[in-house]
Amino acid sequence: MKFSLVVPLAPGRDAPIIESIKKLDYPKNEFHVVVVKGLNPSANRNRGAEKAKGDIIVFLDDDALMEKNYLKEAEKFFNEHPEIDIVGGPQLSPFDETGFAKISGYALSSKFGAWDVSHRYSLRDKNFNANETMTTSANLLCRKSVMDKIKFDLKLFPGEDDKFIEDAKKAGLKVAYSPDMIVYHKRRPTLKLFVKQIFNYGKVRPFKEKFSQTFGMMPFFLVPSVFLIYLISLIVLAGANFSATGNVVNSDYWIFKNIQHFNFLFAIPFFAYLFLDFIFSFYEASKNKNWKAAIHLLWIFPVLHLSYGYGMIWGYIKKNFTDKSVG
Repeated sequence: MKFSLVVPLAPGRDAPIIESIKKLDYPKNEFHVVVVKGLNPSANRNRGAEKAKGDIIVFLDDDALMEKNYLKEAEKFFNEHPEIDIVGGPQLSPFDETGFAKISGYALSSKFGAWDVSHRYSLRDKNFNANETMTTSANLLCRKSVMDKIKFDLKLFPGEDDKFIEDAKKAGLKVAYSPDMIVYHKRRPTLKLFVKQIFNYGKVRPFKEKFSQTFGMMPFFLVPSVFLIYLISLIVLAGANFSATGNVVNSDYWIFKNIQHFNFLFAIPFFAYLFLDFIFSFYEASKNKNWKAAIHLLWIFPVLHLSYGYGMIWGYIKKNFTDKSVG
C-alpha cells in the first residue's frame, strides 16, 4: 500500500475531510484512512502512524479539504525525490471563504503579516531545505521510516509540528516544501477566535525552544513582542511628557524642547509601521482583487502582530514561573 492518511480528531468534532478523501483521484486500494480520536493531537498522530500500512504517511487536519490530484502529486514528488524524507504543502484559504475569515487569510499569507511563516498559507516555489516556517501538520507527508526516529511532542499544542520538523532536521532527515500537494483550510470566522489562535501560537514558542535559540536562528519571531513593548513604552513616555510640559511648566525651556525632540525620534518606528500597514493593506487587497479588504487589513495586521507578541511574552512569563515551581 502506498499511502496512509492519518487524521487526528478531538472528541465531539466532525471530520469533513473524509468527504474530500472519498473524491480523491487515486486507486482506492493504494491508500487507507486512519482516524484517531483523543484530546492530544500529537498522541493521535503518533498512534495513527503506528497503525499506518502505507509507505508514505500523510498527516491531515480533520477540517481541511484536499485537491483531487493530491495523492498523484505526492506519489510523483516522492518518486522524483527519493532523498527527501518529509515534505509539507500549503494550506490555502478555501475559495468560498467569506467575511472576516477570508480577509484574515490574506493577512496570514502576506509577508508583512506573517513574514516567513506566510509560506504555509500561500503558493511558493519548491524548497528542498525547508524548515518549520513552511510546513504544518495540516498538510505534512513523510516516509514511514521517519516515525521510527522521531515523534510528535506530546507536551506541545500548538507548535508540535514545528518541533517535529526541527527534530527531523536535527536527526539528519531531509525536509522539503512543495506547492503541488494542496489542501484548503478554513480560517477562524471571528476576531475573537483569530486572536486566540495567534496568541496561542506565540505562547507556545518559549516552551518549544530557549530564547537564545529563537534569537539566534529565527529572530523575526521576537519582533512582535519587541514591538508591543515599544508601543507600551511610547504610550508611557507620551503620558509622562504631557504631564511635564503641560500647564505647569513652560515648554520653552531647552530641556523640554529636547524631550519633545526625543519623543519625535522615538515615535519614528511607530509612524514607519503605520506606513507599512497602509501600503501592505492596499497591496494585499489589490493582489486578491478585493478592495474592501484594505480597510479591514489596516487593523487586522496590527491585531495579528500584537496577539502573537503578547502571546510570546505571556509564554515566557508562564515558563519562568513553571521552571521556578519545578525547581
